[in-house]
Amino acid sequence: MLNDPALFEKIVSRRRGGFCYELNGLFAGLLRTLGFKVTLLAAEVANAKGEFGLPFDHMALMVTLEDRWLADVGFGDSFREPIRLDERGPQVQGNDAFRIEEAGQRLILSRRKDGGWQPLYRFDLEPHELPDYAEMCQYHQTSPESHFTQKRICSLATANGRVSLSDLRLITTDQQNREERELVDETEYAEMLHQRFGITFQ
Repeated sequence: MLNDPALFEKIVSRRRGGFCYELNGLFAGLLRTLGFKVTLLAAEVANAKGEFGLPFDHMALMVTLEDRWLADVGFGDSFREPIRLDERGPQVQGNDAFRIEEAGQRLILSRRKDGGWQPLYRFDLEPHELPDYAEMCQYHQTSPESHFTQKRICSLATANGRVSLSDLRLITTDQQNREERELVDETEYAEMLHQRFGITFQ
């Protein structure tokens, strides 16, 4: 369920993680408790061809201080520091760079890749509430068309990169290297979930 108590129970108490609606939803609750002004944004995720998905395909956050910032803790391997929403030039983070482009009434977040810019998602600044995302959240949790139901994925940022479990593949990356290893069986899968992510199935 998309409400603060349910999200806290799942993510914090049971340490089960979540995806964008849950992670950004709970992060928004935390930021508001700390006194920040937070707006829930609806985004359409781009595929490898640069084509955008359905409305409410993703949740991102606008945090308003003196400037407006894009924050997102639910988009996997992406930016780690907030992005200035009203800056149109490249915003460098380590070896990565991101930028926000205007596209009519919407904005596109892109990432520098292979000398060009790869779109990540498209969004506008219309404010939304958690119930607005319920239909797409249900779709991604249950539809055979959703990539979230087609394979198991668990991913965690590390100090220098990321560690991920994609079905029985353990993937570790840092700024220079990427290593993949096929796990032996479900027993080793459960061990890796516990060792690398702190997740234990009851």
